[in-house]
Amino acid sequence: MEAIQSHTGFVYPLNRANVDTDQIIPKQFLKRIERTGFGKYLFFHWRFDDNGMKRANFSLNEVKYEGATILLAGENFGCGSSREHAPWALLDYGFRIIIAPSFADIFYNNALKNGIIPIQMDAKQVKEWMDEAAQEKLVLTIDLRKKNILKRDGEIIPFEISTYHQKKLLNGWDDIALTLQHEEKIKAYENRYL
Repeated sequence: MEAIQSHTGFVYPLNRANVDTDQIIPKQFLKRIERTGFGKYLFFHWRFDDNGMKRANFSLNEVKYEGATILLAGENFGCGSSREHAPWALLDYGFRIIIAPSFADIFYNNALKNGIIPIQMDAKQVKEWMDEAAQEKLVLTIDLRKKNILKRDGEIIPFEISTYHQKKLLNGWDDIALTLQHEEKIKAYENRYL
């Protein structure tokens, strides 16, 4: 997992609540086990028509949102099944940060395990940023060390994240990396039973 201390990027506002994991990455694309290559299928049925052509009426297809790395979403983002492919698709597309009023628990933890920072933010603040991002390019800086979000105008908004998850993201540690920190003890244990 790639370490992340801070991230500056511009925002894509997905003004929808209860976005489930099948909308994030439809089931027909879950045949692969690699973590890459899923970005092109992100929000597939919203982005593309039955002929595979981009839908003009879905905002992520607009040129002004190309390269967005921060996703703003409505409440209960990532509800539905527990598929880990959902954060894989978001990350592969380029999103490193997701800000929403609330997240489904399993999605929230899957996002953290894959190097995405899910930030739970007051619904009023999310709505304000969504309106702003729909009108002009909204750039935010997320400082994971200080646990705050900085706007270009200098406004600073704090956010909460557990110290455990903060440390894992800052160091780029996934569950395997955490386990390998005890490699000597694991080897000693295994050697006792050889």
